[in-house]
Amino acid sequence: MSPDNASKTPDAAVSKPAAGHAAELLAQAAALPALPGVYRYLDAQGNVLYVGKARNLKRRVSSYFQKNHGGTRIGHMVSRIARMETTVVRSEAEALILENNLIKELAPRYNILFRDDKSYPYLKLSGDGRFIPDPGPGAPNPDAYPRISYYRGATDKKNRYFGPYPSAWAVKETIQLLQKVFRLRTCEDTVFRHRTRPCLLYQIKRCSAPCVRYISAEDYAADVARAEKFLRGQTDDVMRELEQRMTRHSDALEYEAAAEVRDQIQALSNVLHQQSMEVGADTEADIIAVKVDGGRACVNLAMVRGGRHLGDRASYPTQVGDLAAPGLAEGSRGTQTLEAQVLAAFMAQHYLQAQPPAQLIVSDPVPAALVQALSGQAGYRIHVTSAPRGQRRIWLELAGQNAAIKLARLLAEEGSQQARTRALAEALDLPTENLDELRIECLDISHTAGEATRASCVVFRNHRMDHSQYRLYTIDDITPGDDYAAMRQVLTRRYGKIANALREQGNAATVRMPDLVLVDGGKGQVSMARQVFESLALDISLIVGVEKGEGRRVGLEELVFADGRKKVTLGRDSRALMLVAEIRDESHRFAITGMRARRAKTRTGGSQLEDIPGIGPKRRASLLRRFGGVRGVERASVDDLARVEGISRALAEAVYRALH
Repeated sequence: MSPDNASKTPDAAVSKPAAGHAAELLAQAAALPALPGVYRYLDAQGNVLYVGKARNLKRRVSSYFQKNHGGTRIGHMVSRIARMETTVVRSEAEALILENNLIKELAPRYNILFRDDKSYPYLKLSGDGRFIPDPGPGAPNPDAYPRISYYRGATDKKNRYFGPYPSAWAVKETIQLLQKVFRLRTCEDTVFRHRTRPCLLYQIKRCSAPCVRYISAEDYAADVARAEKFLRGQTDDVMRELEQRMTRHSDALEYEAAAEVRDQIQALSNVLHQQSMEVGADTEADIIAVKVDGGRACVNLAMVRGGRHLGDRASYPTQVGDLAAPGLAEGSRGTQTLEAQVLAAFMAQHYLQAQPPAQLIVSDPVPAALVQALSGQAGYRIHVTSAPRGQRRIWLELAGQNAAIKLARLLAEEGSQQARTRALAEALDLPTENLDELRIECLDISHTAGEATRASCVVFRNHRMDHSQYRLYTIDDITPGDDYAAMRQVLTRRYGKIANALREQGNAATVRMPDLVLVDGGKGQVSMARQVFESLALDISLIVGVEKGEGRRVGLEELVFADGRKKVTLGRDSRALMLVAEIRDESHRFAITGMRARRAKTRTGGSQLEDIPGIGPKRRASLLRRFGGVRGVERASVDDLARVEGISRALAEAVYRALH
């Protein structure tokens, strides 16, 4: 939405409202226009609490401050509102799109959030579909023989993309089917150009060997066209074409060629017979079912493309309990079931990044404004049904069963995780009132005979490993192999800044030490950690060392305390020990990964590429991915380098000169 289509009216910050709400907020709400738009509530620190949309901004926002929400979560949220911002738009559909864009971007505390750090995968078919003849002689032109591959990322018009698929496994299975039936190539262009004889895939009848011209560009293009029809569900047309082709070969007494086509027909028949859903050949649909239980929700998305069931994908939103509070959502949402609210939130957020099919089969009714917004964004009419019949009803029931099974599994896993956290807190006399906020950090050192020393810090919070908080530290200026000096350095760097911030009155409220600092090691490492904490005036009781037990056997680890407490042996079957071992092993794995990456970079000169002007991390990654490593880049010609996306001819020449 362009600035011309919206009017943003951020209001000035006010003090935190009291129980009766600040007069400034009431006045701001009364002054809002009776137009559609999006509102944002912020606390005194500027954190976004909630993002909502409204058909009538004035009526909707005013309702928050005219009701007594008591001690509910909505009441807690309203009591924290210090400032509001609003954006006026042209329609409710525009408001819905803007609302969910802001939810994705800002992750407000009181909105249902679907966090997905990975885009959906696609099957990529190189080229735009136009026939490119193979010039010959010499090496064949890869552009004349399109390649099928797994792809994840932004799509473009230079290639053809099919999907999205619910998982990487579904894409790779489809690629295998296309190899069996149509024998399309999957090799990189650089490999394709330099082949002098067919590879193993040709021997096992998974490729027609265009790299050595065992098939003409015209015949290969025909196979590509059939593969496209198959992916679009036009299987009857493909079968008819193959049967006609087999008949022509047979009539011409070309029995070997006829046998090849016969094998294709048989392979395609087997694929069609194995489909788990009986669907129309042209069916394109998403089936979405929601289950809510125990304060958690599961959204199961089943995808049908080209008449093929591609599989299911489960999503687990956070902050589900917040929208359950009456009045926290706009208009008719207050009377909706929680399942319907979760479903609407999923559809709005999911289809911002994924093109919806024309048919959506859902477990609960969704607002008409949402369907209108999705149709407008897609550019075609989307049909949504929550009461399907016949086969579609069976699909929805299956999706609902899958959602229930996956949610039950999640609740069981979370119950086990919380039990482990509580067991560890009780074993170490840590506070147990708010275990969701318990934060544990673990540090480890890794190197190879003193080379490429790295230190890792992994974080456990909210009953799971928090990968976004992981940190790697490069250790320099120490005697190679001195683990104590390495531990001193990483502890000082990690907690020195926190200690300084805690000493400053202004930062005392925003900086927090972990509840437990695990150190992979015994008395020596714990003693080193104690010295660092004492020099920084930090609480040494937070430090716990994980010492190998008798015979260094797993399950016999002992916990060593920096404050002088006696060692603790938790026992092989202890839940607390299982959690400690998991955190310790994760820090060890992360440190080893970082050490190996640094060692490989040092030994292969991987940084040499980034030293070339114009080659940053993205272009370096593209070069290494295309040629399989630095040595492959060194062997590549200027022409090969220039074919990499983002590498101009001049830059390719610069790279070639720098490496030779």
